Amino acid sequence: GYLLAYTAKKMGADTFVHVSFPRHMSYESIARRVAIIKAACKDLGIKFSYETAPDPTSDVGVVGAQQFMIEKVPAWIKKYGDKTVFFTTNYALHEPLLRQLARYGGMYIEADSPSPLVGYPAAFSIDLSKEAGNWPAILKKVESAVIKAGGKGRMGTWAYSYGYANTLALVDFGMNVVEKKMKLTSKKDFLKCFDRATPGSRWNGNYYTDLGTGVTSKNLMLIYQDTYIFGKGFMGVADVKVPEKYRKIR
Repeated sequence: GYLLAYTAKKMGADTFVHVSFPRHMSYESIARRVAIIKAACKDLGIKFSYETAPDPTSDVGVVGAQQFMIEKVPAWIKKYGDKTVFFTTNYALHEPLLRQLARYGGMYIEADSPSPLVGYPAAFSIDLSKEAGNWPAILKKVESAVIKAGGKGRMGTWAYSYGYANTLALVDFGMNVVEKKMKLTSKKDFLKCFDRATPGSRWNGNYYTDLGTGVTSKNLMLIYQDTYIFGKGFMGVADVKVPEKYRKIR
């Protein structure tokens, strides 16, 4: 949450708009993240606002939710201005959001679960069949399409899909632990495996702390990859030290 606000500030945004719906907002991780984004925006001098969209699993379905985004984004741009970062918690909403932001203005740091495969291929009609499995090539082709659509410096992602990186990194870590080349309890070793799985990009993270009990779980870590902004490159967020106070915000 803090790093999203931090990146928005670094991109030159003056407003952050969070788009979601009640079902997602009932999840502790999402609710806590929003609370942190709001607090960080206040500290960084960015206006924060919340907008509600239809739940794609409701009666309106995916088509109805996407149509809502198509119709509302131009109005939101007019309301908040083109120096506004928009963030949504649902996969189905990314595609229409990206397409309309490219057309009307506005900014987009990354998806809820960032990947160059989330939203961008459909929003900008990108055929990645020849690049399948080659993440640097995928990123390059998506970046070219985004820049051509006017999103240079205004849109971003993670350079590698989390699912892909997670699979490689955990197998790598497990093998090294079994072979006694790494320690199971070493955060440094753990993150090193993620860095090795995604050449050119870096990771960071922290053990999960339950705010209700105050207990920090040493077998549960929340991790994140550096953010890549098309036309600008990596933002260096994996090296940013998150102020301790944001870890205690509900």
